[in-house]
Amino acid sequence: MEYEISANDLSARIASGESLVLLDVREGWEVAAAPFPGSLHIPMGDIPGRVHQEVDPDEHIVVICHHGVRSLNVTNWMRGAGMAHVQSLRGGIDLWSREVDASVPRY
Repeated sequence: MEYEISANDLSARIASGESLVLLDVREGWEVAAAPFPGSLHIPMGDIPGRVHQEVDPDEHIVVICHHGVRSLNVTNWMRGAGMAHVQSLRGGIDLWSREVDASVPRY
């Protein structure tokens, strides 16, 4: 499984009904400014203490942030912690807004 998933690929997977965990690692103010519907919000700094209790490691997990840098770091960390089915949303919610859903505010 690749470390990153494109906005268009993620959109197609969501539309097909594929079971995914959308893990939003942005700060609370960012989620309030540009929510990603259906996502689980755990800020990046809280991941080590919360992810094992709140996310099934066997699920396909897509990590989301603003531009894709934090989510890729979290993806690397989670894979290192034994979660094999984790991907980062390439370009983050900003690219999602530009390529898939323009109703998501850009900030």
